[in-house]
Amino acid sequence: MALVVQKFGGTSVGDIKKIENVARKAIAEYERGNKVVVVVSAMAGETNRLLALAHSITDLPDERELDVLVSTGEQVSVALLAITLKKLGYKAKSYLGSQVKILTDSAFTKARILEVESRNILKDLDEGYIVVVAGFQGVDKDGNITTLGRGGSDTTGVAIAAGLKADVCDIYTDVDGVYTTDPRIYNKARKLKKISYDEMLELASLGSKVLQIRSVELAKKYKVPVHVRSSFTDEPGTIVCEEDKDMEKVVVSGVSYNKDEARITLVNVPDRPGIAAQVFGEISKGNIVVDMIIQNSSIDGTTDLTFTVPKSDLKKALILIEKIAKDLGVKEVLSDDSIAKVSIVGLGMRSHSGVAAKMFEVLGKAGINILMISTSEIKISCAIDEKYTELAVRVLHDAFELDKEPTVEG
Repeated sequence: MALVVQKFGGTSVGDIKKIENVARKAIAEYERGNKVVVVVSAMAGETNRLLALAHSITDLPDERELDVLVSTGEQVSVALLAITLKKLGYKAKSYLGSQVKILTDSAFTKARILEVESRNILKDLDEGYIVVVAGFQGVDKDGNITTLGRGGSDTTGVAIAAGLKADVCDIYTDVDGVYTTDPRIYNKARKLKKISYDEMLELASLGSKVLQIRSVELAKKYKVPVHVRSSFTDEPGTIVCEEDKDMEKVVVSGVSYNKDEARITLVNVPDRPGIAAQVFGEISKGNIVVDMIIQNSSIDGTTDLTFTVPKSDLKKALILIEKIAKDLGVKEVLSDDSIAKVSIVGLGMRSHSGVAAKMFEVLGKAGINILMISTSEIKISCAIDEKYTELAVRVLHDAFELDKEPTVEG
């Protein structure tokens, strides 16, 4: 008997017919003799609807109250799925994040899971229940409802799988696996049979919507095998797992893009020790993630400082920056929300030279100007004008021949 955690996203529970399909998949796993925990997101579009209601009142709603509001989407989903399972003749019980409980910190809208209490779930599983858990939500030490950020149900699924020491965490979604790039913008995209935790981490951080980055971090930390697969077929998907020697021989595994990028530039920043710490310290107080950073060479004791933040955090970041910029005597604060980031990822970059040069050459030949560059051991990212995103993805995918199965030499 295996313990299986299944996670279903919003499109998978978008209406009653789809919820019945989720119930059948859970039942099929249960009938194989396995213990089953199902984690579900809010119904497709519901979180956006709730956020729109809040933003119709104010541009910057209180984040504690936002979490109270948007967490109701998952409450609807777990109840409907449990009702469906019971109608089909199976024992089922639903839990909210506060009932499991999923303990988080108090960073509202972007909370991090600290602990998952597994006692209630294990008891129910032993008694033959299919357990249904609300994704995306938790509770802090003071009893406040918290949410985990967009895609947070993935993190819930993996965290529960880790806490229960599950044999596998199946992430069911509207795509049938992890592809070399987004198949919706390039029909040459190829489904990967498996991908390493590290490569998936990079892809998730760089804009791939298949898995939330924190879910991959947890999977890697606790060595939880993750199977990304389609809610609408029974075909095998992509296994996210520990790397092996064959993976290291593939130079580039995928091309990702992210249009949720905004650029902020501080013009004529005093060039003295501690300034960057003050600027980014202020940004961190708002729980805003800074990605790319460029600081120009000092001229006459001043410099320009440019960095990127999520587009959704731009207004909040500018409010924080305008305050400190005035104190520092910064000449001007500029912003641009029409940029995108395109990236290539692959374990083979560790041991192959010339990958960056090839990427820059390919983009240059396509007439795409590079605004910013960042690298890690297994990825290269370029900020570009948003209107060239799809073109950049296609030319890079072709240049590295990602539509072909890699030939792995011994």
